[in-house]
Amino acid sequence: MDSVYEKTLTAASLPALWAVAAELAARYRDKGGVIALHGELGAGKTALVQGLAAALGVAQPVTSPTFALVIEYPLPGGRRLVHMDLYRLKNPEALEEIGFTEYRESDDIIAIEWAERAGGLLPPSTLHIDIRLADASSATRLLKFSVQR
Repeated sequence: MDSVYEKTLTAASLPALWAVAAELAARYRDKGGVIALHGELGAGKTALVQGLAAALGVAQPVTSPTFALVIEYPLPGGRRLVHMDLYRLKNPEALEEIGFTEYRESDDIIAIEWAERAGGLLPPSTLHIDIRLADASSATRLLKFSVQR
């Protein structure tokens, strides 16, 4: 995925979504980075982060940090998987209250659900993943990857 800026992928099941997450883990394991997740409620944003966590060796259960806004998971080697959920964020300026600048400048892996609520505060190298259900009656997900430079 390093040289691909846009890609549409159909993931019909949780194992397929976790396979994508394993690719992401391989990409970010050694250097960290920001992954911005976009999509409706129930599209699979948290499931993708759960797969990412599993591929990175996180042993504890991964849940959506909707009320906490941020949950940190220690990774082997000293990095962290930082899982953010900005659904309840009132405005982008509130990100500073949760230490977003420090997270962004770290070499941690940062996965952000509802990332559009961060406004223009995401770094240019952020990988944006748009997850959409193909239709209301299907579990098929369409994933679009892009880096907006």
